[in-house]
Amino acid sequence: QVQLVESGGGLGQAGASLRLSCAASGRSFINYVMGWFRQAPGKEREFVGAIKWSTGTTYYADSVKGRFTISRDNAKNAVHLQMNSLKPEDTAVYYCAAGPYYYSLTTYYTPNKYDYWGQGTQVTVSS
Repeated sequence: QVQLVESGGGLGQAGASLRLSCAASGRSFINYVMGWFRQAPGKEREFVGAIKWSTGTTYYADSVKGRFTISRDNAKNAVHLQMNSLKPEDTAVYYCAAGPYYYSLTTYYTPNKYDYWGQGTQVTVSS
């Protein structure tokens, strides 16, 4: 049974840093893309970034490029989202997702590319 479990959310001030983790289990993700999405109250789920597990290649939304970094830890079967220079508009529930790598990485901004989702972790940034 595939499980994605996010952790590391919390409260931070504008300009601070937070690191989210996604523990993945239940199968090999070597041929998968791991994505991070977020959803603020009253808004649609928004793509944050993605990483191709096999190569470590990453792809980011323009809104977070240069501030957020995605990495993967093969030994722990985990993916991390390092968030720096946080802004109040980064406040949302953050979700980890996994989808098989069939297409160009730059097409993985849509939720329908992903088969598995975590339960989400809340990130709140105060001004």
